[in-house]
Amino acid sequence: MPQFTHLHVHTQYSILDGAASIPSLIKRAKEFGMTAVAITDHGNMFGVKEFYDTANAAGIKPILGCEVYVVKNHLEKDKDEKAGDHLILLAKDLVGYHNLVKLVSYSWTEGFYYKPRIDKALLRQYHEGLICSSACLGGELPQAIMRGDLQEADRIVTEFKELFGDDYYLELQLHRSLSGAPDTDTCRHQVEVNKVIVDLAARHGVKLIATNDVHFTLEEDAAAHDHLICLNTGRDLDDPNRMRYTGQEFFKSPDEMAALFEDHPEALANTMEIADKVQCYKLEHKPLMPDFPLPDDFAIDPEELRKVYLRRFDGQVERLRKDLKDADEAKQEKINGQIAALEAKRAAAETAPSLDDFAAGDEQLAEWLTVSKQYLYLVSLTMAGARERYGEPDQKTMDRLNYELRTIEWMGFPGYFLIVSDFIRAARAMGVSVGPGRGSAAGSVVAYCLKITNIDPLKYDLLFERFLNPDRISLPDVDVDFDEDGRAEVLQYVIRKYGKKRVAQIVTFGTMAPKLAIRDVARVEKLPLADSDRLAKLVPDKLTPDKGETPFERAYKDSPELAKERESDNPLIRNTLRYAEKLEGSVRQTGVHACGVIIGKDDLEEFAPVATAKDADLNVVQYEGRLVESVGLIKMDFLGLKTLSIIKDALNNIKRVKGVDLDIDKIPLDDKKTYQLFSKGETTGIFQFESGGMKKYLRELKPNRFEDLIAMNALYRPGPMDKIPNFIARKHGKEPVTYEFPDMEEYLYDTYGITVYQEQVMLLSQKLAGFTGGEADTLRKAMGKKQRATLDKMKPKFINGAVARGHDAAICEQIWTDWEAFASYAFNKSHATCYAYVAYQTAYLKAHYPSEFMAALLSRNLSSMDKIAFFMDECKRMGIKVLGPDINESIESFTSDAEGNVRFGLAAVKGVGEAAMLSIVEEREKGGKFRNIYDFMERVNMTAVNKKNIENMALAGAFDSISGFHRSKFFAADQRDPNGPIFLEQLVRYGSRMQTERNTAQQSLFGGTDQVDIQQPLVPQCPDWNRLETLNNEKAMIGMYLSSHPLDTYKIVIQRFCNTQLTQFANLNDLKDKDFTVAGMVTEVQNLYTKTGKPFGRFKLEDYSGQHEFVLFDKDYENFRKYLFKDYFLLIKGSVRPRPYRDTEYEAKITSMQMLDDVLGGISELTLNLPIQEITPDATAELTERLTAAKGKINLRIKVIDPHEGVSLVFFSRKYKVALTQELVDYLENSQINYRIA
Repeated sequence: MPQFTHLHVHTQYSILDGAASIPSLIKRAKEFGMTAVAITDHGNMFGVKEFYDTANAAGIKPILGCEVYVVKNHLEKDKDEKAGDHLILLAKDLVGYHNLVKLVSYSWTEGFYYKPRIDKALLRQYHEGLICSSACLGGELPQAIMRGDLQEADRIVTEFKELFGDDYYLELQLHRSLSGAPDTDTCRHQVEVNKVIVDLAARHGVKLIATNDVHFTLEEDAAAHDHLICLNTGRDLDDPNRMRYTGQEFFKSPDEMAALFEDHPEALANTMEIADKVQCYKLEHKPLMPDFPLPDDFAIDPEELRKVYLRRFDGQVERLRKDLKDADEAKQEKINGQIAALEAKRAAAETAPSLDDFAAGDEQLAEWLTVSKQYLYLVSLTMAGARERYGEPDQKTMDRLNYELRTIEWMGFPGYFLIVSDFIRAARAMGVSVGPGRGSAAGSVVAYCLKITNIDPLKYDLLFERFLNPDRISLPDVDVDFDEDGRAEVLQYVIRKYGKKRVAQIVTFGTMAPKLAIRDVARVEKLPLADSDRLAKLVPDKLTPDKGETPFERAYKDSPELAKERESDNPLIRNTLRYAEKLEGSVRQTGVHACGVIIGKDDLEEFAPVATAKDADLNVVQYEGRLVESVGLIKMDFLGLKTLSIIKDALNNIKRVKGVDLDIDKIPLDDKKTYQLFSKGETTGIFQFESGGMKKYLRELKPNRFEDLIAMNALYRPGPMDKIPNFIARKHGKEPVTYEFPDMEEYLYDTYGITVYQEQVMLLSQKLAGFTGGEADTLRKAMGKKQRATLDKMKPKFINGAVARGHDAAICEQIWTDWEAFASYAFNKSHATCYAYVAYQTAYLKAHYPSEFMAALLSRNLSSMDKIAFFMDECKRMGIKVLGPDINESIESFTSDAEGNVRFGLAAVKGVGEAAMLSIVEEREKGGKFRNIYDFMERVNMTAVNKKNIENMALAGAFDSISGFHRSKFFAADQRDPNGPIFLEQLVRYGSRMQTERNTAQQSLFGGTDQVDIQQPLVPQCPDWNRLETLNNEKAMIGMYLSSHPLDTYKIVIQRFCNTQLTQFANLNDLKDKDFTVAGMVTEVQNLYTKTGKPFGRFKLEDYSGQHEFVLFDKDYENFRKYLFKDYFLLIKGSVRPRPYRDTEYEAKITSMQMLDDVLGGISELTLNLPIQEITPDATAELTERLTAAKGKINLRIKVIDPHEGVSLVFFSRKYKVALTQELVDYLENSQINYRIA
């Protein structure tokens, strides 16, 4: 097989143009026996690090490159040059790689205009270390040749040869089929261009290389790639004018390339020359810590600095001595030389008059000196924080602090802690809420003293080694939660401090999952939308492929119905699945990592390629988050946590309403009222404790201490959840608490003898077997990730160490086995503690300040009407009244008042923008409450508040408190002038004229101008809307029924007959094989036809909980279509059963429908159950009054119960017959009178 290297290769990171995954390319290269391969994606380096890692792992040399776009001036936005000429650049060495990174970065940050672009000025500046080739037909040289401008072609070759010398090559491409298929237009152009290129190469002494413009891996992938191009261009597959490739852009074998270029074997040989030229260089880099400037007023003791500085030498020598143990003779000699050199430098440092002068000019020595200075400042801040946290720290605390500080120093991370501490301190100073911690960082006492975290690790046995393991050098990982609004403020602070070019976010890639791939390909195939939707819905929502299995393979196993469609009679369906399988996993778009932030030591293009991102203020690093740290960049996670925003808003509500300035970080952790809330399972809206299953366990557990909450947070997950019943039983003494050895009680007491946390395994391995903290963390990691080799190495050490300390070997074997079984599920206690603390804070607020908390909770869920409705139900359960929007009371968001009510905000009204809201609130604060609707129109700024704003607020009831008339009046013309404008339009004109007149008077030179008498429009005489119309308009504006609900008339029927709410239909598996009765209002109806012309119907039914769509076919449709009308109120019965021919899927089968009015009319008897002790004169008088007011035709029975004697008497009323009016039902419920209907 001839020798050949592919040097023009596009992966799937040439987004929606390349269809070749990196693993598939490397696998193919390996199959062909290739020793090297290049990556040259269009205008980006998104895939370079992944390509580098994958190729190296396969023993193939990665050649890192890019096909750049070159224009005359990359800073000019000229539409004639928006595409640019193609040019291939390959990094020959590390210098070339860094220059390529700069060029690609600048093409995005400076030159982006439709595409990322560079110019030749940039190329001249950063050409060193790069190999250049003339590219495809889109290159500058081929374009000149195709125009017939050979003089320009000569000039281009001369120009590039002068710049790159022997590193400039001319590409030959020939996308000709070897099977004899006719040449395409592209191929004919290539033949013409190649002839000229061969001539130019000979005349200019430039070498030829043969390339294939690779865009997919296998020849049979051509059709799938064609679909991808259609997706990219938005054209149909059968569009004769669309962009097309030749089908030859696959990863060809050396033999295939040799056959294509048999006249130019040297062009193949020269690809190997380039492969040999490219050096094997490393992209990996040690962490490049950003420079943290120390404050000018921080005084450094020179001798203390020298001591710390000398320890840097000692630490490095210690590391090298450890390396000696496993080194061969040649390596030992090299290491010994390094040790000798370090010891000589140490001796010089010991006596150097100025350490700054000593370190100058030596990068490593200067870095060590910087770390040493940062360490001293870190110690200063830590000790000041320790005194604030602990008073005068005791010896145990000091020992832990000293151990952590020395570890941080030894690992070289003082700067990291200073950076994080600084932006958190700045966040708090700006009023941003900061979480108590997240993840393993909460195990650091140093972080606690610096106020990076707010949980005392010593109090809760949280471990530093879980965060930083001295036996395993890795970057610290501090993830910080900020309130949602504050995150952006903190990011801006970081940008101001370090510079915009040194701060970036991280790119993410949206890939085609099976559902999306099906929909995309179906669109190109012109598969009808109904079929596309059906296929996509056959893909299970959750796919968990086994190792080596594709998502589609798993989907076919989990959904046999989908698998059957592969053999469909419909070729469009077969093709859709076939090509969707091929394209699944392809990169479809880029995005921005939700929380990852990079802070660089220098401008980021010095270390990694950067790019701009749509709708993002910051640039993004082009490598994924999992790869950025390997090239030396420091990644931090800035997370916006909604719960912190809720807490912050609730505290503001408390201060505004009650005048209490509550410090949420100083609330007692033993508050009875808070634990009662947890024990009752009343945790709706409580961070991480609000699921149904968690509520059930909380009611059983009845937690009464903070440690119980930590444990529940850790246990309520797949795997450890099985331990919850034992945990509960042991807490309540129903199951004995046992320990394998008595000395295990110290660390298992809080969890009743059950191992729940990773930290418990770590602590017990130290206590039982004498492990160091670092060894304990290594054990934790090995168990969690099932690292068998490490476990086999550590097990004898554990057993022997435990036996040496007097423990029984057999029991130790069992402990080890239990740990291995549970360790993969054991949770990080540091993380659980932090989040249990946040949960406790929210529960405390809910327990003590319910309306203030619920107002905050509702305000932070304005984007979801389902959640608003859900939390409003919780308000109702809590006895909190939710009031509608009010022009005199509402602000933007939900608020609470002194009576404990929650008020809708104006932001909840559809179509009322921020400008209108702010204008209304500002005028109200300035001029007082609006007296009436005319006062509102006269005062509010009519340029900020328009007619539509006023209309929507009127429909929502925002003017009810000041209008004195029904909402319908706003939208009616006066009966005295039925053809005139509606009242709302008159009001708007009135307000505009009043304001114009007022402004004219103010601008007049003389104050004595006559005032124009502008008449207030009269409220029209017209009928009020009925109740349903009023409520429907209200719902249209605020997304729900608020003042009342259309179903309230039928509430008693619903309570008596219904066993299911419509929201339960969201998961039919939970209702399988059960009968249901639901009631609701029809909100939408569609009468449709199937493909075969059979009629069927869809309708949406809505109840108090939400809505569900039902479908009726065949006889069901015929039988029930008379009920399918909007605003009909129905009682529906049925059952949930398997779909025909789809046993794994369920459907709601309707068996009967009734009008709710008919059901209500069929009630013949009302029974009131009255305990004898509650029959007082006052109660009897009120009951008599209510029954008299509800006169009707339903028989009344009163059952008097004596619960102490266990007897009852039933009285039939001859005097009263009643109607089940809404007022009567409300009275019975509010008075908690038990009743029954028949």
